[in-house]
Amino acid sequence: MNAIMGSGILGLAFVMAHTGILGFSFLLLIVALLASFSVHLLLSMCIQTAVTSYEDLGLFAFGLCGKVVVAGTIIIQNIGGFFKQPSWTITSKSVPAMSSYLLIIKTELPATISEFLSGDYSGSWYLDEQTLLIIICVVIVFPLALLPKIGFLGYTSSLSFFFMVFFALVIVIKKWSIPCPLTLNCIEQYFQISNATDDCKPKLFHFSKESAYAIPTMAFSFLCHTSVLPIYCELHSPSKKRMQNVTNTAIALSFLIYFISALFGYLTFYDKVASDILEDYSKYLPHDVVVRAVKLCILFAVLLTVPLIHFPARKALMMMFFSNFPFSWIHHFVITLALNIIIVLLAIYVPDIKNVFGVVGSSTSTCLIFVFPGLFYLKLSREDFLSWKKLGAFVLLIFGILVGTFSLALIIFNWINNK
Repeated sequence: MNAIMGSGILGLAFVMAHTGILGFSFLLLIVALLASFSVHLLLSMCIQTAVTSYEDLGLFAFGLCGKVVVAGTIIIQNIGGFFKQPSWTITSKSVPAMSSYLLIIKTELPATISEFLSGDYSGSWYLDEQTLLIIICVVIVFPLALLPKIGFLGYTSSLSFFFMVFFALVIVIKKWSIPCPLTLNCIEQYFQISNATDDCKPKLFHFSKESAYAIPTMAFSFLCHTSVLPIYCELHSPSKKRMQNVTNTAIALSFLIYFISALFGYLTFYDKVASDILEDYSKYLPHDVVVRAVKLCILFAVLLTVPLIHFPARKALMMMFFSNFPFSWIHHFVITLALNIIIVLLAIYVPDIKNVFGVVGSSTSTCLIFVFPGLFYLKLSREDFLSWKKLGAFVLLIFGILVGTFSLALIIFNWINNK
């Protein structure tokens, strides 16, 4: 669940505002089912081939070229892949990547800390973006990423998950703290005042130009596939059935938290909801201690997800360059250190290359969650093509190609508009 849920949860209320409650529910359910099915295909192929890594599935399906492509995709996606919608804040990105998560920490954490301080503390080291980022990476991210097994992150992942639950509960509770129609006392100069009761009626279906961005946002909302197999490998007595039950439960609970957060966020602000819902709470309840605490919790949840994403990236590098060597702490340490240095540098300089990350992130994520599972199953399975699994794999493959192409088209369209 920690691998699934990230800061993209902050933008789901905005998505619901531009798709409607039923439209949002339908899209979210379809993507959740497809994500669960793609994990099912991965686990089925692991049983058939007796391998337990995404990279080796690529090796079995298409030889060394397949292994290199899968490993490279995982590395690129987990290090820097990132899809940013136009006019959306950085915290509403949809693709989990270490550099984009650290960019969120660098941008948002100093501002959040300053909200708890009374007085002028400008110039302090704990409010300097780069200094704070480096300290956090050295003290928290690097030690956690250095752990030899992903299972050790179960404790930090639990903490991150409870932060997300706390966020959802606050969204529900604060629904009754902000009246609708919005009044002058609530919004001051931020929005034009409207007393129309139509502004407070939820829409079941809604379509606008922003609705197009709901599809890639939804498509990447359940991306956890690079972490599923490493977790599966470390179970004491792994079995496909138990791992599938765990995955289905995680996706179902994530779906529930996503839906509750989006629904009550939308029912609070309706069409005026921002792409980052915490911005709305900061404007309407600027001195609310609970809202400030939630912002801090979300940032820590994002921070604790970085080491979890680190594991598949390091494993992919190890399999590409040291697959024939026994485990070495030297290799382990050097690759971990190198990855941390790279993601810190990317987090510092990422605004200058975000368009490149947009293309790469939308492509790699689509491949990992939809294209590769469907393609590999079609290649490796000996079932008849008309069997339900092979037909499902074909649908998954086509859906992935369409989503990837559509996401790429949106990014190019955004470039043209910006220019």
